[in-house]
Amino acid sequence: MGRILVCFVGAMTLAQMPARAGDRINARVGKAVTVLHSIMGNEHHISMDELNATDCVVVIPGFKKAAAVVGVGRGRGFISCRTPHGWSAPGAVALESESLGVQVGGESVDIVILSMDKTRRKKLLSDRFTIGSDASAAWGNGKSAHGDPNAKVLFFGRTKGIFAGFGLDGATFKPDESTISAVYGKTSKNMEIVDGGKEAPAVFKPFLEMLTRDAER
Repeated sequence: MGRILVCFVGAMTLAQMPARAGDRINARVGKAVTVLHSIMGNEHHISMDELNATDCVVVIPGFKKAAAVVGVGRGRGFISCRTPHGWSAPGAVALESESLGVQVGGESVDIVILSMDKTRRKKLLSDRFTIGSDASAAWGNGKSAHGDPNAKVLFFGRTKGIFAGFGLDGATFKPDESTISAVYGKTSKNMEIVDGGKEAPAVFKPFLEMLTRDAER
C-alpha cells in the first residue's frame, strides 16, 4: 500500500508541473540511469569497493561547455546519499567549472561523482560546495586516476570523444532549484530531501533501483 501511495504522489507531482519541464526531468533521470549502468562495474571506471565506501553519489549526464561562454562548463543532475534504509530520495544539483579540458567537437561528457567522506555531506548539500576549498578531488579514471590519494571526492567521466578532463579546483556544486521546485515543491532544500526522510517521487524509481542494484552486485 505504501509503495502505491508513493508512486501516486510522485505521478501527481509531475502531472502538476508544465509538460515541458516534466519531460525534461524524465529525460534527465533516464540519462542518469544509462550513465550509471555504463560506468558501474567497468574495469576502467567505478569499482564495487569504491561504491561501497561512498557516502553520496552525484550523476551529471551531459556536462558540456556553455554555448556562449568560452572555457565554462555546466551540467545538471541528481544526488543521493546513504541512509539507514538505503539510498535517499534524490536531490537536484548543478555543476559548474570555469576550466575545461579538451573535448572533440564540443561533445558533452557524462560525470559520476563519489563523495567518500560523510563529514562533508552537510556542505555538499548546502547552497554552494567548491572543490579545492571545501574538499580535495581527483579524477578516478583516465591518466590522472587517483592522482591525489587523499581526495575526498572522485570524478568519473564518460564520453564518445576524447576528453582530457577539466580543472577540478574551483568547480562548484549548487542546488538545481528549478528541478527541486518542480518535483518536490519550491520550499524544499537538498538537505531536507536527502537527510529529511522525504519519499522519492516515482520519477526517481529507476535511478534508485540502479544504485541499489550496483551496490549489491
